Amino acid sequence: MIRILAVRLVDWCWRHAWTVVVASLAATVLLGWFAATHLSLDTDESKLISQDLPFRKVERSIDQAFPSTSERLAVIIDGPTAELAEEAVERLARVLPAAHKGLVHDASRPAEEMFFRKNGLLFMSPAELEQIVERLVQAQPLLGSVAKDPSLRGLLTSVDLVLQGIAHGQAQPKDIEPLIAQLDKPAAAIATGHQAQPVDWQGLMSGGPAKDAPRRFLMVHGTLDYGDLEPASKVIDAVRATARDQGLTPENGFKVSITGNLALSDANFATVTEGVEISAPLSFIAVLLLLFWGVRSGRVVAAIMISLVVGLVATAAFAAATVGSLNPISVAFAVMFVGIAVDFAIQFVTAFRNERFLQGEPGAAVLASARSMAAPLSLAAIATAVGFLSFLPTAYTGVSQLGLIAGGGMIIALVVDFTLLPALLALLKPLPEKEPVGLKLQSTDAFLRRHAKRIVGVGCAVGLAGAVLLPVMPLDFDPLHLQDPKAEAVSAFFELAKNPDNGVYAVETLAPSVEAARALTEKFEAVPEVHRVMTILTFIPEEQDAKLAMIADVAMVLAPTLNPAKVLPAPSAEELMAALAKLAAQLEAVAPDHKPSQVLAGHLKAIVAKGPKSAEAYQKAAAAGLPTLLSGLRRSLEPELVSLDTIPADLKREWVAADGRARVQVLPKIDMQNQEARNRFNAAVTAVTPFMAGAPISMEQSGRVVIGAFAVAGIGALVAIGLLLGLMLRRWLDSALVLAPLVLGALATVIAARLAGIALNFANVIALPLLLGIGVAFNIYFVVNWRNGVTDHLSSPTTRAVLFSALTTGSAFGSLAVSPHLGTASMGLLLFLSLGLSVAATFIVLPAIFHLIGKPSSTGSAL
Repeated sequence: MIRILAVRLVDWCWRHAWTVVVASLAATVLLGWFAATHLSLDTDESKLISQDLPFRKVERSIDQAFPSTSERLAVIIDGPTAELAEEAVERLARVLPAAHKGLVHDASRPAEEMFFRKNGLLFMSPAELEQIVERLVQAQPLLGSVAKDPSLRGLLTSVDLVLQGIAHGQAQPKDIEPLIAQLDKPAAAIATGHQAQPVDWQGLMSGGPAKDAPRRFLMVHGTLDYGDLEPASKVIDAVRATARDQGLTPENGFKVSITGNLALSDANFATVTEGVEISAPLSFIAVLLLLFWGVRSGRVVAAIMISLVVGLVATAAFAAATVGSLNPISVAFAVMFVGIAVDFAIQFVTAFRNERFLQGEPGAAVLASARSMAAPLSLAAIATAVGFLSFLPTAYTGVSQLGLIAGGGMIIALVVDFTLLPALLALLKPLPEKEPVGLKLQSTDAFLRRHAKRIVGVGCAVGLAGAVLLPVMPLDFDPLHLQDPKAEAVSAFFELAKNPDNGVYAVETLAPSVEAARALTEKFEAVPEVHRVMTILTFIPEEQDAKLAMIADVAMVLAPTLNPAKVLPAPSAEELMAALAKLAAQLEAVAPDHKPSQVLAGHLKAIVAKGPKSAEAYQKAAAAGLPTLLSGLRRSLEPELVSLDTIPADLKREWVAADGRARVQVLPKIDMQNQEARNRFNAAVTAVTPFMAGAPISMEQSGRVVIGAFAVAGIGALVAIGLLLGLMLRRWLDSALVLAPLVLGALATVIAARLAGIALNFANVIALPLLLGIGVAFNIYFVVNWRNGVTDHLSSPTTRAVLFSALTTGSAFGSLAVSPHLGTASMGLLLFLSLGLSVAATFIVLPAIFHLIGKPSSTGSAL
């Protein structure tokens, strides 16, 4: 029945070639317009996994309770000193929303950070606080001078006052050595013509390296466009442009990095796009060359390529009509379609060329081709479509959509190959064949015949080894391991992950109340894998009364010093030069035998000799952070009694929901880059409560979903394909013969992946549906040939068609392996390996099985 319909259809299209081609092109234009206007792209990766899964429901409940914690960029500002980083982040937070109204909604500093900057002294131990208080009192003269005159002039005045005390015997030169050392570092650099590093004033105040790292964070909310491959790209560009305009550049000692979920997602797609720009031209050139080599006719290649384009556009229109929006996985339908549709086209064209050699007349040859290929191509297309559609009911939404689109694409490819392709061949009139189309592999066929038992035995051994290794196949479902580690968002994230206090791998849960959160905290803190637990109660310090009294005492002493009645205006260049010269003379006069003082005096004199620009450079290095230092000091000396009622509202909103539920955050102690350690941490915290969410939980649960989806869908696809073949061919042996090399190829791929060190991940696991589609098609061609009485399988035209189909598809996959995106590269490599091993099973093991079975009991197709 199918054969009769196919022959009549091809005959009509051959005789009405112009009508078919014009109608096809017109339909392509309309379908292309429909696809372009109705098919969108949704790059929100959170939608790849079903929203109905338990861990997704927990994520959603936390996001709904605390919406401000999701969908924001984390801007990291590293400055030369803590003071300059503080000044930079305040300036960027103020300027960014104003400069990009409508795009940047909000740029704010983490509420936790601002709380600790105001109340940090309350979280010190009494002994630590006492040391800080003592140092502040000792620094009162310096603070008083720079508070009245927050410039280099004021700073030098404070040194001058100390020198006066030394001159009157009230102090010793060694008492000011730390201050002299800090001032001399930039002075020496400028005096010798080098770039000066800013003075570490916090280090001087604390008596050692500054405890406050020169790093600040800014959280940015903006307008996202999920119709773009990089939804946050405009917001990221706005941040970069504003930071550049504000002078936050490496030349000025600043480094601005952007990370967070949004930035990581954008970096992912940017790298994928870069990989496509590399692999697409390579793939296109390789496919064209291989097609030309395989069919040896530019006209035939043109017919195949036009058919592929028409079929691809029609499949895109089908996608627009059925799913409407592509996700990051289903967008791969184009690769799926081209990979398998080119096989269908090559099979038909190879049959046509073979019949053309045998019969000569093209009209008769195309009908004979339709007669011989109707059954295998129809069966391959339907079986492949069934295999793809088996992924529809899975919880892995990305592949579910891909299965639907690719399944429909197989039927579209079949229709195109029996309508448009014959019409194009009729119009392009390829030249007659001068020699047989099949490969000259008679000796190889003889070898397979002689060693059939050994070959099948080796195949069984390989399959058994693969089955043993399958349960221990390495898995890696950390999405960051798919990305280019050199990308800024990725490298910044990994740097933050080195410090467990940053909480980038924290997990969270919701407690019914603050008191319930206290009880959960105690349970989590007893878990060995937990580094720290944070709740709203974390922000309430202990022993507040005693600490507040100590801080109040020092604040009373320093208040007049830090808050002068009058602040002097910034000095002119001449005033700076005079102040530098005066201090140099004082150092020489007061401490002539003190080497550090004399070295500084010499450098100050050299700066004066160089002129006003050098003096201004010295002021920038020595005094630029003083106003910020003073502001932070004033703020830290004004803490208030902290309780649940007095915690700032913006901080409380991030830890207690409007309905009273409390957020509990658990930070891991162990290395979360290690999957075994990550799973151990997940098991430990979910033993306390199963209602946990966060990156480590998402990785593990998503990995399980993906593996489960592919396992169920893969087994379902094999069963469905087997039943379909059994019903259509009405011979269960033929169904088994189609599936056996497919299973062997998959198990051999497991071995090859282990040897190559490839772990299954979110990207390369897509090899399974493609292996099913291509493998089923290849095996069907060979089984139909065997049923039709072919004995020299490798010498047949079918083998040539399958070989060049595999080469063209393999070249497309191989080009993916050069992508800078690690996920795409691993996908290309695994696809290439699986395709090669599947073809090897089809070319070597399947003919050997045929030889062991012998001639079929009956010949001819059941279709």
